[in-house]
Amino acid sequence: MAAFPFLSASLVLFQLALCSAQHLNLTGPFHLTNHKSNQNLTAHNTSQPLNLTTHTSGDGCVHLPIIHSTNIDHFARRGIQLALNNRSDVAYYAQLEIGTPPQTVYTQLDTGSFELWVNPDCTTVSASDSIFCQRIGHYNASSSSTAVSLGTNKTLHYGIGSANISYVTDVVSLAGTSSASSLKKVQFGVATSSKDAFSGILGIGYGQGLATKYPNFVDQLYAQNVTKVKAYTLALGSKSAKEGTIVFGGVDTSKFSGPLAKVPIISAAASPDGVPRFWVQMGGINLTPPSGEPTAKYEGSQIPAFLDSGSTMTILPPKLAGKIAKDFGSPAADANGFYQVGWSEGAGEKKVTVRVPYREMIREVGEGETKTCFLGVVGSESFTLLGDTFLRSAYAVFDLQTHSIWLTQASSCGSTPAALRNVTDLSRVVGKCAVQPGQQAAVVDVVSETSIPRPSTSTAAPESGSGGTGTITTGFVSTTLAIPTGTASASLTAAGSTDGGVSGIAATAVAGGASGMRSSAGSRVLGVAVAVGVAVLTNWG
Repeated sequence: MAAFPFLSASLVLFQLALCSAQHLNLTGPFHLTNHKSNQNLTAHNTSQPLNLTTHTSGDGCVHLPIIHSTNIDHFARRGIQLALNNRSDVAYYAQLEIGTPPQTVYTQLDTGSFELWVNPDCTTVSASDSIFCQRIGHYNASSSSTAVSLGTNKTLHYGIGSANISYVTDVVSLAGTSSASSLKKVQFGVATSSKDAFSGILGIGYGQGLATKYPNFVDQLYAQNVTKVKAYTLALGSKSAKEGTIVFGGVDTSKFSGPLAKVPIISAAASPDGVPRFWVQMGGINLTPPSGEPTAKYEGSQIPAFLDSGSTMTILPPKLAGKIAKDFGSPAADANGFYQVGWSEGAGEKKVTVRVPYREMIREVGEGETKTCFLGVVGSESFTLLGDTFLRSAYAVFDLQTHSIWLTQASSCGSTPAALRNVTDLSRVVGKCAVQPGQQAAVVDVVSETSIPRPSTSTAAPESGSGGTGTITTGFVSTTLAIPTGTASASLTAAGSTDGGVSGIAATAVAGGASGMRSSAGSRVLGVAVAVGVAVLTNWG
């Protein structure tokens, strides 16, 4: 395959195979809502979209901006005057208000971990990271009249870095939301010490009964009736955007076009690491070069991967990462494992395709004549994950009730967040955005769910079914997902955009190297939890 040292408006396609039946046997306990697949399928196939009421305070969802770490205007108001260009595509942050009276703290928004903790030790990170760390807010339990110490401690280990925390409970709310959205007696960790961490983390992965022994943040939103469903939607926004959005308990139909495609999550028992993450099955990765010639599927790309907003990079097996890098014009990784590339801004299966523009896969470090560009893909034998470089081009709904991820191409045509009353409504939600002029639409083939077995606490093998696949294409990296087939399918169209505990590696690349990398998974390059933050390719897991 020819190399393309200077890349323009081309795409990498990630084809993600929707999980086959044997991947759906999850161990409990689970609290599931009734799933009337036949009813949903009928509504979907007859093109009857669900009418959603625009979000208002207290209606069952919480709409929160996700702050990109590159949003200089936002952080400058808090006295952060450092050059943030070295943190491009590193993190996404959520602004929390903790305690009584409320104390403002920014935390990284991370789909790959499970717990909330605050107050990193800023003396253990680099000088520039230390300044950033000191400005994002620290929580003082003694200054809160509602804080209660639980007298228990824990150590959270990451691939690089760790945090020793002491558990407390206190009031936690999302900045800018009403008092009705405040959560009482939320358990979280206050760091007594940490290493290589420049912010706390808001883990929004699985919680009580699967990944934690207590209700985590997402559990509490549902348990305290702030949301009607245990699900949230993530739209990180393109690299050039300053903010993205996350809607807990709802969707924002102005962030995508067309319907959503359902991708079952691989159970912990069937996953590569045995941990309940957002694992999905990749059916392959394709690359569409500037010439626009048909993409070629890379050998060895039909593997499980997990979706991780806490990872700036996409992490693939070394051989696979090397093949992709070679086609980007990088013959080998540097001493830090990064692939340097040249970059010029001008220069039969069932599928859900998300197109990721090449520019969303490039990490730019430095500025002017010192600017260096690296491919947003690294190699690792330990983990395969799709990080922010992928998620920036996708609109993703994380459904923790039926253990599914709903995906389509990201777009942007305003802001219309709306609450969901039941996760089954997702099969009828249709995005409002139109296909961008001059852009090819992403085709989504949604398959009947009648043959998809529901998660249960039983260890018995789920009933089998013939599998189709789904494809997610990013800029153009395309990932194919296997989808269990049923009795009917609907061909849908979504807009393509040229802009596009255990997990959550964070890394800051600087000219000539990388620093501040951390990961609870042990192999992620960049793991960042943010409300509005940086997007990178994230593997699903």
